Amino acid sequence: MARLTARFWVDAYLARLRMYDIPAFVVAHGDDTGGAVLVKLSTLDGQAVLFQRSFDLMSGDRIWVELSKGAEHDVDEAVSKQRSFDPDLWVVEVEDRAGRHLLDQEGLA
Repeated sequence: MARLTARFWVDAYLARLRMYDIPAFVVAHGDDTGGAVLVKLSTLDGQAVLFQRSFDLMSGDRIWVELSKGAEHDVDEAVSKQRSFDPDLWVVEVEDRAGRHLLDQEGLA
């Protein structure tokens, strides 16, 4: 299966979020072609969850896993740490009080 560029995936993800009136912002623009993507979900109550795309070793499918969860400050520190390892990394911040991120929808893994 052909892989989508990071830029194409981020643009498609932002468009999907807009369809549900979920605010999201690119807070770190990574490499357009091969940059990895982190998604930070802020529930606007001081809490956040950071998601990273990974592979399910049993099925070989791409899945989203929680990389960090808790106080937003702590999650921001996890983002900073990841960015220090990978300057090509994209970071998309989603803001939704209900905790919607849509990463579990078809086509976003």
